[in-house]
Amino acid sequence: MKRINYYAAAPNAMKAMMGLERAIAESLLPLSLRELVKIRASQINGCAYCIDMHSKDALKNGEDVRRLMALPAWRETPFFDERERAALLWTETLTELSKNGAPDAVYSAVAAQFSEQELSELTFLIGTINAWNRFGVGFAMQLPT
Repeated sequence: MKRINYYAAAPNAMKAMMGLERAIAESLLPLSLRELVKIRASQINGCAYCIDMHSKDALKNGEDVRRLMALPAWRETPFFDERERAALLWTETLTELSKNGAPDAVYSAVAAQFSEQELSELTFLIGTINAWNRFGVGFAMQLPT
């Protein structure tokens, strides 16, 4: 079934989303970390379109393919530093809010790795990619061939 073009159907909301994307692009967070977060949330949400797009972007920006392949098992690998692990933990926590909420212990572990501005930007990043995933899955975005 062909689904609507949400860009065209809600241009003012789309303009706001693109403004949020521009703000995130100016974040203190390193690009490599932002891409890892986008990929991990997209994996959890099953958004093939976003996984494909952000994996290509990460590779183009020098990310190691081994780290991308290990991303679903980040806890069991030595490939991620403490800040990346904290960001991935916060990503999974906020992406899967219905499971356990956002416990104080998780927040404390994450907050220990980031300044207040960075933690706020990380949370905006996670919220934004989760929104994009809902568009990608909800409107059945097709992968380029």
